[in-house]
Amino acid sequence: MKLYKVTLLVSALAISNPAFAQLEGFKTGPVFEDYGPTAAVQTDAPLSKDMQFSIAFDVVKKAEAGKLNRTIESAARFINMHVTAGVPAENIKIAIVVHGGAALDLTKQQLYGTRNDGATNGSADAIAQLQKHGVEFRLCGQSAAAHKITNADLLPGVKMDLSAMTAHALLQQQGYTLNPF
Repeated sequence: MKLYKVTLLVSALAISNPAFAQLEGFKTGPVFEDYGPTAAVQTDAPLSKDMQFSIAFDVVKKAEAGKLNRTIESAARFINMHVTAGVPAENIKIAIVVHGGAALDLTKQQLYGTRNDGATNGSADAIAQLQKHGVEFRLCGQSAAAHKITNADLLPGVKMDLSAMTAHALLQQQGYTLNPF
C-alpha cells in the first residue's frame, strides 16, 4: 500500500511539474529558447518556405498563480515548430486575444501579486519575449472592466480592445484564422 501511495505521488508530480512532464525528444528553439518545446516530426505534407501564417489564439483560462499560461506557451510552440520546419519567422503573425479570468495574466506584478497571494506573474517574461518577435497581446475591455483592470495595470505593449469579440472580428477582417487549441 505504501509503494502504491509513493507511485501516485510521483505520478502527480510528473503531471503537475513541467520539469518532470517535459517529454523526451522535445526541445525549445530556434526562436524561443525558454518556451515552446516541440518535437521533430517527419511529415507527409512539408511546409513551403513561402507559407504565410496569420493566427489568432484565444485565451480565457487563467494560469495557475505563478505559472506560465499554457495558451501563451502554445503560441511560442507554434512559432518554434514552424520556423524549425522551414517557415521564416517573418512569415508568422500571431495575435493573442485574452478575456475572462486570463485577463490577470496580462497585468503588471503589483496588481498580479495582489490578486494572487503575492505570486509572481509567470507569464510576464514569455509575453515580453513573444512581443519582441511581433506577437500582439490584446485584452478584452469587457473582461478588464469586470476584473477592475485598467490600461495602467497592463504589461508593456498589451493593447486594450472594446471586447474579445471585437478583437477577433477585426483580426478576421485582417486575414487571421482562429487557432482552435
